[in-house]
Amino acid sequence: MKISPVVNEGFSQIPIVDISALVSRTDERHTVASQIKQACCECGFFYIVGHGVDENLQQRLELLSRQFFAQDLEAKLKIRMALGGKAWRGYFPVGDELTSGKPDQKEGIYFGAELGEEHPLVQDGTPMHGSNLFPANIPLFRETVLEYMEVMTELGHTLMAGIALSLGLEESYFADRYTADPLILFRIFNYPPYSSPSDSQDKWGVGEHTDYGILTILKQDDSGGLQVKSRSGWVAASPIPNSFVCNIGDMLDRMTGGLYRSTPHRVQNLSGRYRLSFPFFFDPNFNAEVKRIELDGLSINDDKKQRWDGASVHDFRGTYGDYVLSKVSKVFPELRRTFVLTADSYSREQAIDNRQQG
Repeated sequence: MKISPVVNEGFSQIPIVDISALVSRTDERHTVASQIKQACCECGFFYIVGHGVDENLQQRLELLSRQFFAQDLEAKLKIRMALGGKAWRGYFPVGDELTSGKPDQKEGIYFGAELGEEHPLVQDGTPMHGSNLFPANIPLFRETVLEYMEVMTELGHTLMAGIALSLGLEESYFADRYTADPLILFRIFNYPPYSSPSDSQDKWGVGEHTDYGILTILKQDDSGGLQVKSRSGWVAASPIPNSFVCNIGDMLDRMTGGLYRSTPHRVQNLSGRYRLSFPFFFDPNFNAEVKRIELDGLSINDDKKQRWDGASVHDFRGTYGDYVLSKVSKVFPELRRTFVLTADSYSREQAIDNRQQG
């Protein structure tokens, strides 16, 4: 399968793609796929409009989230992550989440696909699978979050069909191999304002990083603060009404040999008010082994020398579960020690790190 690369000379803005033809599955979806290809090659980020996600649902989610975060810490800790165990669900306070070992200036709630105790993966004690924790004192919070995740999962399938077309593949390529039963991870983050301009100099809502999986679909409020790394510097991903920001993750970078780049990004909330964001991660199945797609005429384009962590996604071997655990468990070291790592999984994590660094 032959595909021509797009030369990446740096970008100064993030493209906007109207995906309505993908949603309605009309012939124009091939034009949309071409636009997605250019965006993925040039910057790894793009806005989507024409997505069909109900604005009332988005507004309800934002309103209920603000109600939750407006509570005192004691109330929020009633659904703290320690109570979620291996499922890796629940609330964490400001400073508890780390990026590259440094505390992030945000609080948040972790969610995932709602799985009951009878589910085989839950029965087996598989990390990152289980039931969610919801605040009992905020009516309709649970129903709204679950409805939103269902709608976004469908949107993820639609976008992956477009990404498959953009690579000259069958529309079902990713669903057939990786995402028929995707690993769904959803976060609601609340970034407090800085107490003074000087307080913001070396503190980040979230520091420079890439996402781990295939595709992230981000809803953000109107505060701004998201920045994407270009060869020409940091580019603001400013809010656009009723749009989502999409970016590809490490596994799609790996699958495409670096043709589609998992681009570093960061957040700094300088708005002077609380900032809400809602990243939805549409990832490969936990047990799927992620392999490179054979694209004629392309060699691996490895950017590990430019990455802040010096790691290569192309050196990785194993399942997506191995990869995501090796990454996520560093975000909450205490939870990793308490709930996730056995001696075997710790050895596996160390082996993955050694391969990536070497």
